[in-house]
Amino acid sequence: MVLTETSPQPPMGQQFLKEVNPSPNQSLLPLTATINQQDHLEIGGCDVTTLLQQFGSPLYIMDEHSIRTACRQYREGFANNYSGDSLVIYASKALNCLAICALVAQEGLGVDVASGGELYTTLQAGVDPETIYFHGNNKSRGELQEAIDCGCTIVADNWLELETLAELAPHSTPQVMLRITPGIECHTHEYIRTGHLDSKFGFDPNQVETVLQFFQNTPALDFVGFHAHIGSQIFEQQPHQDLAGVLVDWLKRARELGLAARELNVGGGLGIRYTEQDDPPSISEWTATVAQAVETACQKAEIPLPKLICEPGRSLVGTTGITAYTIGSRKQVPETRTYIAVDGGMSDNARPITYEAVYRCFVANQMSQTASETVTVAGKHCESGDVLIQQATLPATQPGDTLVVMSTGGYGYSMASNYNRLLRPAMVLVHDGKADVMVNRESYQNLIQNDHLPERLQRDR
Repeated sequence: MVLTETSPQPPMGQQFLKEVNPSPNQSLLPLTATINQQDHLEIGGCDVTTLLQQFGSPLYIMDEHSIRTACRQYREGFANNYSGDSLVIYASKALNCLAICALVAQEGLGVDVASGGELYTTLQAGVDPETIYFHGNNKSRGELQEAIDCGCTIVADNWLELETLAELAPHSTPQVMLRITPGIECHTHEYIRTGHLDSKFGFDPNQVETVLQFFQNTPALDFVGFHAHIGSQIFEQQPHQDLAGVLVDWLKRARELGLAARELNVGGGLGIRYTEQDDPPSISEWTATVAQAVETACQKAEIPLPKLICEPGRSLVGTTGITAYTIGSRKQVPETRTYIAVDGGMSDNARPITYEAVYRCFVANQMSQTASETVTVAGKHCESGDVLIQQATLPATQPGDTLVVMSTGGYGYSMASNYNRLLRPAMVLVHDGKADVMVNRESYQNLIQNDHLPERLQRDR
C-alpha cells in the first residue's frame, strides 16, 4: 500500500516556487523554475506544457543548471574543507545514461557503477576509467574481467570476488577497495539502510583483519583503501561523523600491516526534499561535516590524510528532475475519494509502490489557480496499488491538463519498466530555453525487438 500523506499540499503551484533553495537537494523544484505569462511552469527557460506537446507524454525533464550547481557544490565543499586530495563520484544507479555520465564528468566528477551495463554506458560517455568505481554485491566473473580490462577501481564486496580477482589479476594488478559494513544505524527506509550489520553488502568488521592478511599475501591486487555506505535519503549528520572514525581506524590498521591504503570512500546518502516537511542538510553543510570528521579522526589516529571520496546520487539529480504527465480520466467514489488518472504510473516511477514514497504535484498549465479539491493521482496500470500520490490538493482539472510530479530525477528512469507493455518515456535536458533529447521515447517496435516467435506458433497473416 502507498503511504497516505498526513499534511495538505500547498493550494497553488506558485507556492512551490517559494521553496527554491540555493542548495539543489533542499529545493522542491529545479533551480530554474519560473512561471511564464501563460501561467505555465517553465524549467530551464522551457515551457513544460510545450515540451509535452513537442516530445510526448509522459516526459522526464532534467534541468542542466541544477545538476551542474549540485556537482560544483560537492566539489567546492571538499576543496574548501578538506586539506588532502578528494574526489566526488556520481552514484549513477540514480540515473545512468550517456548524457548524465558525460555531464558529471565534464564537471570534474567520477562515476560509481554497479553492473556491466552501467560500466559500459559510462565508458561510452567518455568517462576516464581512473575515476570509475565498480560496486555490487554479486559481480560476475565477466563483469570483474571487464573492470580489470578498462582499469577502473573495483570495490570488493565478498570473498568470492576477492578470490576471482586474484585468479584474473596476475597480468594486470587491479586497484581494489574493500567494502565493509560499519554497523551504523540511520533513520531511513529499511530497504535503503546499508550500514547496519544485517545487510547483504560488504564484509563484516570481524572479517576485516583476515581480509587484510589476504591482501598482504596477494601482491597481484593493489589494495587502495576502504569503502562504506550507511544508507540513502539520510538527514542526520552524526552517522557520517561516526563512519569517519570507523574507517580511519581500519585505514590505520591496514597501514600498520604494510599495505599502501590511501583512499577512504564514505559513500553518499544525503537526502533531498520530496515534501515541504523534509529538511535535509545542504550539500555544503554535508561536505563540511564529512571532511572535518575525517580530518579529526586522522589527527587522532596520527596518520596522513587519505584521498577522500564520496558518492552522491539522489542529491545530485533527484530534485533537478520532474516528470510531466497528461491528465486523463476521472472517477468519483461517493463519500470516499476522487481519482484522476495520468498516462504513466508505476512503470515510470516505481518508488511509491515499492518504498511507499511520498511526492508532491501540481498542474503545470494552471500555476496560479486556487486549489479546490483533494484527489488521488492514479497511474494507468492494471494494479490497484498503482497510485502515484494518495492525497493531492489541486485546482479543478480537465482531461488534457499537464500534471507535474516533483523530485523524480533520481530513481525514476533508472527503475522504469515496460509493465503492461507501456513505452518508457523520453527524457530531455533543458538549458537556456533549449531542450535536448537525452533518452528517446520507446516505440512499439522497441517492445518486441528482443521477442522471438517460434515457427510452430506463426500463423498466416
